Amino acid sequence: DIIYYAMSMNIFRLCGDMSHLLSIILLLRRLIIARNAQGISLRSQELYLLVFATRYTDLFTTYYGLYNSTWKVLYIFLTAGTVYVIRRREPICSTYDKEQDNFRHVEFLVLPCLVLATLCHFISGEGYGLPLFINLQELLWVFSICLESVAILPQLSLLRRYRVVENLTGNYVFFRGLYRLLYITNWIYRAHYEPGYRHHYLVYICGCLQVIWYIEFFYYWIVSKREGRALSYGGEGDTEYYDCDVNELRNYDNSSSLIDNTNIRMRGKTGAPDGDETQQFILV
Repeated sequence: DIIYYAMSMNIFRLCGDMSHLLSIILLLRRLIIARNAQGISLRSQELYLLVFATRYTDLFTTYYGLYNSTWKVLYIFLTAGTVYVIRRREPICSTYDKEQDNFRHVEFLVLPCLVLATLCHFISGEGYGLPLFINLQELLWVFSICLESVAILPQLSLLRRYRVVENLTGNYVFFRGLYRLLYITNWIYRAHYEPGYRHHYLVYICGCLQVIWYIEFFYYWIVSKREGRALSYGGEGDTEYYDCDVNELRNYDNSSSLIDNTNIRMRGKTGAPDGDETQQFILV
């Protein structure tokens, strides 16, 4: 086991794990510092939590070492904490834009991945002859691989709705994509240098698919850093948040009792006329 662990660990895997952890920490830091959830997809976070919960059931049955177990626990608890903050912690939960985060993730992602995982599991025959619980673990693991490959889609879809993507949000998505790119490099390295390395072709396909979703975002992220300007993902968004004069709002009838926070933003389409129904006030 020690020899296997030493061979499976390499600089690409280590950097991939660090990039993955950094992306989650950046997201939590962005939520806590900005005190709002604008531009963050709760649906993607819930999908990632489902990915980790179904993939790491072996925490209760098999010990692969302190490093392995520590990362698994960190991923589960940090992602669960992110979901909790967006759903329950004020004032962050009040700023979560459910209307914009409307990707139909259950119908288009979870259910198709479950069907695909079930077919792949039974066609491969890897669960044949195994006890029921182990068979179920294998099926959930395949499901998590399929689901992770598309879990970022609600987040990318949401970012396209905004004219400008906040810096920390953009960095979070970049490092999450970088993690998968580094892991693909890790697989190539292990396949070349590790004798008897077991190939998982479904993992390869899903990993490459996951990176494909990020390619366009990587391009715009790199361009924004090189030119020193704000990130605009795809240039298709017509929604942005801009500051409002709270004192001016208080001049309206019946508004003084409702507004007692000097930090307020309005969400709406750029150039929209006053009174446009797409404009909404959000306390932050």
